[in-house]
Amino acid sequence: MQRKKLPIGIETFREIREEGFYYVDKTALIGRLAREGKHYFLSRPRRFGKSLLLDTVKELFEGSEALFEGLHIHEHWDWQRRYPVIRLNMGVTKYVEPGHLRETLGEQLTGLEARVGMEPVFDSPSGRLRHLIERLHEQSGERVVLLVDEYDKPILDAMERSQALAKENRDLLHGVYSAVKSCDAHLRFSMITGVSKFSKVSLFSGLNNLRDITLSPSYSAVCGYTEADLERVFAPELPGLDREEVRRWYNGYGWLGEERLYNPFDVLLLFAERRFSAWWFETGNPTFLLDLLRRRRVSAFDMEDQWVGEEMLSRFDVDEITPEALLFQTGHLTIVETRNGGARRRHRLGYPNLEVRTSLNEALLRHFTGGTASTISEQIPLREYLRDGDLQSVERLLRSVYAGVPHDWYRRNEMDSYEGYCKAVLQTYLQAIPEFEVAAEDSSSRGQSDLVLRFDDQVYVIECKMTVRGAEDGLAQAKARGYADKYLGITDQVHLIAITFDAERRNIDTFEWERLTAA
Repeated sequence: MQRKKLPIGIETFREIREEGFYYVDKTALIGRLAREGKHYFLSRPRRFGKSLLLDTVKELFEGSEALFEGLHIHEHWDWQRRYPVIRLNMGVTKYVEPGHLRETLGEQLTGLEARVGMEPVFDSPSGRLRHLIERLHEQSGERVVLLVDEYDKPILDAMERSQALAKENRDLLHGVYSAVKSCDAHLRFSMITGVSKFSKVSLFSGLNNLRDITLSPSYSAVCGYTEADLERVFAPELPGLDREEVRRWYNGYGWLGEERLYNPFDVLLLFAERRFSAWWFETGNPTFLLDLLRRRRVSAFDMEDQWVGEEMLSRFDVDEITPEALLFQTGHLTIVETRNGGARRRHRLGYPNLEVRTSLNEALLRHFTGGTASTISEQIPLREYLRDGDLQSVERLLRSVYAGVPHDWYRRNEMDSYEGYCKAVLQTYLQAIPEFEVAAEDSSSRGQSDLVLRFDDQVYVIECKMTVRGAEDGLAQAKARGYADKYLGITDQVHLIAITFDAERRNIDTFEWERLTAA
């Protein structure tokens, strides 16, 4: 198979097809959407292919038959019918000033009106959109297709500036999106896409005909690449790459479908650069997310293996944002397991892949430690010390990490206790290293250890506690309760580490370790 051009950052279906770029055929799913329903909503993380999906839908309904030759839908579509398409792209600018949203909407509507020779009759964006839909239906004789890209960006941008501006933008968009309901008789198809899923009460009030396919198993792969897509479409790019590493770094997103998905942006950059890196994570600024996690006292211990109800994943509004919903909707956590309990389902969340786990923890680490850069640069020697079993150097390095935290940072962070803060820093520090496998609160038959670190063929069982006069020795407690026993039959490189923290000195008080052997 001949190699093609990689469509990095290209969201225009016509350009991809005419210029000979790789294209993963999603038209079977698009055709099913067109047959089975009328009004759709889809939430996916940024850079997951939502804009390309909408552009493909646009070209399909406009009847651009030549672009679809060789694709699944080509033999299953009536190319004689052409529908007028309205596409609103809310991702064209940054909405951080009052009035900016109304101005941007006005510019887009003016361009759409001019194309069909219309003069604006109404002042409000919602009135102009409704009138445009009605006139297009009247002129063409075909009902209209309405596509809205990045519908939530004006609200998300404003939330970083002020809650008042976010509410102002939300209320304006509420009127615009209400056109989907009021113009139903004039619409053939509509799709609204974005990163977040705002509650219907606040933004889509009355749109009970809007089908949310975010967690629909049938459409879980409508954006993103499957394993089969990589093997079939990108076969020429795979030689020379460790397939297991590709999966470990970039696969793992799930929306209740049978297959796990790759983020397209990661895969394309991997093929272009031929090395593993946090391509997707580095394109976004998670400051708002990190601030929320700090305010809600969410630490590294809370990031994995949490069970949530389905309603929790969609509980998102200007006035109410749950960390679980934000982490899930932004792609930093994904569904890894689902359990049915009658009419309600519960989902277990976890990191989708190695890229997100290491990158998010590295960002959290900077956040927890006041931005001290030394914590990141010291990860390389930590790997070497653990590989060599040099625990004295590990102790010295960890002391330097805690010593580098600004004196007042503990008071400014809002962890429930200093012990919790110290554990969170340690776990975040370890999980930011790609080679490490870290488990929190690892259970044994007589209790649970705080952390277990697996690295190469070595296991480190770590117990953390505060310095308290008369308290049981941490190392003795871990041995007595057999925290590490289950690993002794797996490897002969098992270490127990007991760390006590001094709240007054804001650092490690004692650091003890012992290498264990099977009896």
